Amino acid sequence: MAEEINLTQTVYPSLAGRTVFISGGAAGIGSSMVAHFCAQKSKVAFVDINVEAAAELVEAVTELGHPAPRFIECDLRDVEKLQATVKQVGDDLGNISVLINSAAHDERHDIAEVTLEYWEDRLAVNMRHIFFATQAAAPQMVEAGGGSIISFGSISWMSAQEDLPAYTAAKASVHGMTRGFARYYGKHGIRANTLVPGWIFTERQKKLWYNDEGEQVLQIRQCIKDHIQPFEVARMALFLGADDSKMCTAQNFVVDAGWT
Repeated sequence: MAEEINLTQTVYPSLAGRTVFISGGAAGIGSSMVAHFCAQKSKVAFVDINVEAAAELVEAVTELGHPAPRFIECDLRDVEKLQATVKQVGDDLGNISVLINSAAHDERHDIAEVTLEYWEDRLAVNMRHIFFATQAAAPQMVEAGGGSIISFGSISWMSAQEDLPAYTAAKASVHGMTRGFARYYGKHGIRANTLVPGWIFTERQKKLWYNDEGEQVLQIRQCIKDHIQPFEVARMALFLGADDSKMCTAQNFVVDAGWT
């Protein structure tokens, strides 16, 4: 697989045996989270549209001696299939305790060229599925006596990035939705937080955006000058999924080396 699996980490006993559902888990940060939760002996299921990358990830995790994650192909724009998949995972693996809404696509676009159809598609890809996956998974968490909803935000809207307005609009809305989830489900012992990555050096980011100019901006904006790797976000997800964070809810957890 393209992404390096780096599993040097803290052990969270509360994650062992718990069912974890991850959207967008085949590559990038998502694949690192799949591997990390498998290493914690969680029962991991993930969805994606990248079947080839997903198969490579399952094989790589298994070769490391960890429980194999379960992959289900799913286009998150198909809400009916997404919710049916969430239910099926709960039926097969046990009630979902950790839901990670990480799927997104930061495709660049110009304000002047955005059509209604494109706008609605970007919201579906980057925000709408979060609500409906949560709607489907939360009753399982209630039955389980608690859980953790982790939805991915972005520093792009915080830093006023100009070349992806539909994406930034979707991502800015995620934290508002998260706070609503936190209030609505808190009485059931369910916490909801937003995990906000900075510029993470996935293979896709390195291929599409990293150059000398980007490195200069990074050196100016980040307090810590190192390149942030996917596993450094995955480790924050472990903390937010584990009982160690049981009194953390309605918050933004930013992993951006001080960019914002």
